Amino acid sequence: MAELITGDGAAPAQDRHSRIAVIGAGFGGIATGLRLLAAGHDDFVIFDRGDDVGGTWRDNTYPGCACDVPSHMYSLSFMPNAEWTRSFSGQEEIWAYLRRCAASLRPFLRLRHEVRGAAWEGGRWVIDTSEGVHTADFLVAAGGPLSSPVIPPLPGLTSFAGAAFHSARWDHSLEMRGRRVAVVGTGASAVQFVPRIAPSVASLSLFQRTAPWVMPRGDRDFSARERRVFTRVPGARRLARAGVYWGRELAAVGFLHPPVMRLAERAARRHLAASVADPALREALTPAYRMGCKRVLLSDDFYPALSRPNVSLVTSPIASVTPDGLVTADGTSHAADTLIFATGFEATDPPLASLIRGASGSTLAEAWGGSMRAYLGSTVPGFPNLFLLLGPNTGLGHTSVVFMIECQIDHLVRLLRHIDSAGGGAWEPTPAAHSSFGAFVDRRMAGTVWQSGGCHSWYQDRNGRVSALWPGHTWSFWLRTRRFDARAFRPVGLE
Repeated sequence: MAELITGDGAAPAQDRHSRIAVIGAGFGGIATGLRLLAAGHDDFVIFDRGDDVGGTWRDNTYPGCACDVPSHMYSLSFMPNAEWTRSFSGQEEIWAYLRRCAASLRPFLRLRHEVRGAAWEGGRWVIDTSEGVHTADFLVAAGGPLSSPVIPPLPGLTSFAGAAFHSARWDHSLEMRGRRVAVVGTGASAVQFVPRIAPSVASLSLFQRTAPWVMPRGDRDFSARERRVFTRVPGARRLARAGVYWGRELAAVGFLHPPVMRLAERAARRHLAASVADPALREALTPAYRMGCKRVLLSDDFYPALSRPNVSLVTSPIASVTPDGLVTADGTSHAADTLIFATGFEATDPPLASLIRGASGSTLAEAWGGSMRAYLGSTVPGFPNLFLLLGPNTGLGHTSVVFMIECQIDHLVRLLRHIDSAGGGAWEPTPAAHSSFGAFVDRRMAGTVWQSGGCHSWYQDRNGRVSALWPGHTWSFWLRTRRFDARAFRPVGLE
């Protein structure tokens, strides 16, 4: 394992103010720091609650954890990695890549600094951290949408006598061999770790609320020759990345025009039929909604794992948790001494939004009222000099969010340049620009599979609005962010 990037720890008293403060040292925070340096901005700090960089790729260490985006697309365009060993990289390899990217950011890192609150006061951001108060002229929230795990409030959960944890907080001290395991949820993490632990556990009960669509993964090792070519011929690496990019952009057509998804559904059904012989199990694993409405999962070994004699699929809803297992709505008791939640994250109701207070004193969560909205997914009226990375409607269902992060950071650099040329001060998007962009997103979202595919997913907020995803191709977002529109912003206090 590579050396930990420890940062500078607590900041001295004279280092308590920076022009820019960044929350989060995952992909977004690291990319922001690197791009700020490249643009000539060196007065910034990056806060993170962890003891190393990496964000979700530091925190998610469950067995089999890997990315569903091909390796050469899941990296920063200005920090290419010719040494990927697989077509779909695993957690350790991605985390090591991020640590290498962050090596030049050591002086700017403030690790083990949990942000407890941030408020706009006196024309600056006052940031309360676990290591003291820091102030900044600009605040960049790069906490990431998949950073706060969700554990459902099941009746009787506190009475459970065994080990219980979320997949994002995997308990590696627990020996899984011989245990009776209950897994709640069939999302991306479950599809990856269930096949890894199923052979060694005594029993595994997988509690499924709705069946996911699963496509073949087709993962493979890159040969030594391929890696040499990627290292010695940068054009080959760029060509591989371009091939992945445009292939994924073509796949987006089905998400934007749901009838096209029938072609992919037939391929997914063939994958299911070839992997599961039991017709009853096949029926239980067949989704009843349009493919793409929920996250499409990639796996070659998930279905075979469910056919093992020690694995059972449970489709009756969970009614309660007892000290020694779970009881489902049909009255069946399911014995378990280990409870693993694969139940996702607070993607549309991020906890950080409740910690950030704008000019009026209201939190970002209060301003949103259950539905996140931001101009270009980045800025919000009433929250001067605040910039969100992977904010509202910037997530993706078909390709790498790293592309969106880079588009947003380029927009941030252009915004800073505009503010500097205008003499500085506090700026925010105009209500008109904010409202117009939100209306555009809602119009484009109406016909997509995420809104009309017949399911409820984590892409939707509690008001039923799809506030997590971008309703188009990524190149259309790039077009919207590549040129800075000065008319969309105003100095604070002026109409």
